Amino acid sequence: MNFGILKEIKEGEHRVILTPAEVAVISQDGHRVYVEQNAGVDAGFENEEYVKAGATILSTAKEIYETCDFVAKVKEIEPCEYDLLHESQIIFTCIHPAAHPGQVDALLNKKVTAFTAEDSHEFGSPNSEAAGKAGAFMGLFALMSVNGGCGKFASGLGGAPNVKALVIGAGTVGKAAVNTLYSAGAYVSVCDVNLKNLREISEKYGGRIETFLSNKYNIANTLPKIDLVVNCVRWPKHAKEHLITREMVASMHKGSAIADISCDEGVIETFHSTTHAKPFYIEEGVVHYCVSNIPALIAGSTSVAYASSVLPHIRNILNMGIKRACQQNGYLRRSLTAYNGYLTHEETSGIQQKPWVKPEVILNLSKSDLAYAPKNTSTSSSLFYKEYESLCQNI
Repeated sequence: MNFGILKEIKEGEHRVILTPAEVAVISQDGHRVYVEQNAGVDAGFENEEYVKAGATILSTAKEIYETCDFVAKVKEIEPCEYDLLHESQIIFTCIHPAAHPGQVDALLNKKVTAFTAEDSHEFGSPNSEAAGKAGAFMGLFALMSVNGGCGKFASGLGGAPNVKALVIGAGTVGKAAVNTLYSAGAYVSVCDVNLKNLREISEKYGGRIETFLSNKYNIANTLPKIDLVVNCVRWPKHAKEHLITREMVASMHKGSAIADISCDEGVIETFHSTTHAKPFYIEEGVVHYCVSNIPALIAGSTSVAYASSVLPHIRNILNMGIKRACQQNGYLRRSLTAYNGYLTHEETSGIQQKPWVKPEVILNLSKSDLAYAPKNTSTSSSLFYKEYESLCQNI
C-alpha cells in the first residue's frame, strides 16, 4: 500500500505524525512511504532522515493525496484539503469530528474511511500528557508580570510564598499537569469526580497534594484562595451549564491565571480560544491561556512519543486491512468516524444530529469476536441510518 505523511498546515502547529524511526518499520513491512517535503523539519527531523529510512519525498500535499491510499497527519483536515480527498482513501488524524461539522461533511461526501486518532488510545494519548505538562508550564508563565499576572513564582522566594494551583480533572492531562506544577514547587490541589484517580494522586505524592471532589460548590469555595487554575476536564458537548461561571472567575484575585488545557466550550464561561501568536487575554482581572494545540510547543518530544503510540494502529491497518484491524482492537474500532459515505461516530451523531451506524455493523463484524473498548464519550445517539437501524439496535 502507498502510505503518506503530510506536513501540518494549522497555524502554530509543528508536530509530525511519524518520525523516521516509524517510517523505517513501515518500509520494512513492504509498504511504500511518501513524505511531504519538510513535514518533520519543525520537529527536528530532516528530509534526508526520512529518505534514509526508506521514504520518498514529494513536494506538495496534492501529490501525497494523489499518490497514497492511506494518508496520516496530526491535526484536522483543513478546508483547503477537502477537494484533495478521494473515494476509498484512508485518513488517520485528530479529526475532533463532533466540533467540526464541515469537516465531517467533506469526509462523508468524499466517501473516505477516516479514523479520529484522539479516540484510539488505550492508555491515554501522549498528546494529552504533553498538553498537561506544557499547559501547566504556560499557566505559570501567565502569572508573570509581563503577561498581566500577579508576578508570583511557582516555588516562591525566601520570604515569599509559593504559587497555589488548582488542577481540575485527574485524568491523563491532569496528572501530567500535577507533575509539572509539583516539580516546579507549587502548592497543588486536585479535584475530580473519580475518587480512584484522586486516591492514586494522593498516594503517589505521599499525601502532599490536596484532593477533593469536583463540583461547583467546592470549586467556588476554593477559587478565591487560588493563584492558578489548570482546567483538564473534557466537557460533555451537550452540557447546558458552566462548571466555572463568570462570577466564579471574578472571585479570583487580580492577576491570577487560568490555563484552559481542554479548551472545551462550556467549562469556563470566560473562555475563548487563543493561538500561540497571541496566547493570553484578561477577563475579570484574570489572565487566561486558552491555546488549543499546546503539544505543538514541544513538537520534538511530542512527535517522538505520539508516533510510537499510533504506529501499531497504522501498521495494523496497513498489514491486516481495516476490518481485521478494527476487529482485533476496540480502541481503533471506536475511533472509526466515516466509512464509505457513512458516519460511524456516535458522539458526532448526537451533537450534530446526523444519522450514524455502529462500526461493527458497517464492517459486518461478529459480536463474539470483537475486542472490547469502553465508550469514549458520554454522548449517545440512537439516530441510526434506516437501513441499519435494526442491526444497530440488536448489537
